[in-house]
Amino acid sequence: MPQRSIPLLFTAIALLAGAAMPALAGEDNDHAVYKELLESSLKDKRGLKFFINGNTVGGAVTRLIGDEAVEVRNQEFGRIVIRLDRVDAIAGQ
Repeated sequence: MPQRSIPLLFTAIALLAGAAMPALAGEDNDHAVYKELLESSLKDKRGLKFFINGNTVGGAVTRLIGDEAVEVRNQEFGRIVIRLDRVDAIAGQ
């Protein structure tokens, strides 16, 4: 490997490591935002829209099942259980 390539390699590794750090730190923040929306929906009986693998499911939260899942209801179904690790995004007011 040429002498000039080594600093470039270390720079690339440092940039990649730095880019991964905010993603790891952001997971807890995302979880807090999800929890805030879920608790608000549970308290105010307002609906949310869950985006799951390209599909959407709308409903109001009826129960929080630990940190793993949430139970919602809508006009079509009285009981829907959604695993939170499968949710891509949540929309609500």
